[in-house]
Amino acid sequence: MSPALDDYVLLGRTGLRVSRLALGAMTFGTEWGFGCDRQTAQRLFDAYLAAGGNFIDTADVYTAGTSECWLGRFMRERACRDRIVLATKFGFTAELGNPNAGGNQRKNILRALEGSLRRLDTDYIDLYILHVWDRLTPPEEVLRTLDDLVRAGRIRHYALSDVPAWYAVRMQTLAEARGLEPVAALQLEYSLAQRSIEREHLPAAQALGMGVMAWSPLASGLLSGKYRAEGEPVSGRLTAGDPAAAATLDARHRSLLAALGEVADELDRPMAQIALNWLTTRPGVTSVIVGATRPEQLETNLDCLGFTLPETLAARLESASRPTPEFPQTLFGDPMQRLLTGNTNVSRCPPGHTAPPRVARGESLALPFIAAQAAPRHSAGE
Repeated sequence: MSPALDDYVLLGRTGLRVSRLALGAMTFGTEWGFGCDRQTAQRLFDAYLAAGGNFIDTADVYTAGTSECWLGRFMRERACRDRIVLATKFGFTAELGNPNAGGNQRKNILRALEGSLRRLDTDYIDLYILHVWDRLTPPEEVLRTLDDLVRAGRIRHYALSDVPAWYAVRMQTLAEARGLEPVAALQLEYSLAQRSIEREHLPAAQALGMGVMAWSPLASGLLSGKYRAEGEPVSGRLTAGDPAAAATLDARHRSLLAALGEVADELDRPMAQIALNWLTTRPGVTSVIVGATRPEQLETNLDCLGFTLPETLAARLESASRPTPEFPQTLFGDPMQRLLTGNTNVSRCPPGHTAPPRVARGESLALPFIAAQAAPRHSAGE
């Protein structure tokens, strides 16, 4: 049975219950040249809550603060603050020429939090998110600051967005070693068209108990159904202002769009629903952030939870979107594993449990010099 929007899941190893689809509020406001007006944003907000959703994502920088201001007003008018799991972000500068008005350092975190609390008209943030790694601030400073804010009750949990995998691992390891508040989640770009986090971030998140929130699940509109593998290019965010973009887009994603279109046609559902459905079932993914500028667009996106993608069709999408292995992942396949297990069968789980495929016996070893060393040796007298 397919999950509904009010079938909640835990965020990482926390006890926080969140919806599988989070409402992205980056489109609340028109200051960036796209988005929606306040009346439409209110309809989107109401529709999401009416469907059972409780997880809303914004940032202090979104539409120059308008997104946070409108959300604060919507929550106050509907007296629904305690029902909502509210996530906002910090990091981008608030003042050009002032090096401490942006970044991940303690001074800016405290400045940014005060502004978000004021605009959102609330006393606390449920999930406070580092927006982008600044390459400068020591992770110890970030961790200590966010832990202090949890202890003070200003935030309930914190997460990291758009950071290197090693940085997230270091933060979580330091938190565990020092008994501080752990990282609840990672917010990262993830879609059928962008699967690079599967190399390092997803395994790290699963191993260390961090939930994953996926942003840009439709790849900036590529997977929305606006673009198809054949035919004339359609004007959109990916092709606007760049005559060569359509050709590049087609060359890179032709097989993916063809497979996605075929699956959508076979199930008689929009391409966007198929792409979102696939993403919500990926291992390690807690919640997928969906945005909209029209209520009917949001309704279509939310309906992605209303069906189960058949295994054969999911396999077709997997094949068409699989990322190219890169070093060091190229060394982690079965041929190398056979060299590490002495060509024996080794699995992680006991018999009868679900386990990854075993390393097969009897296949030729990949590196001749190791194969020679592994060959049976005989004494001179034999």
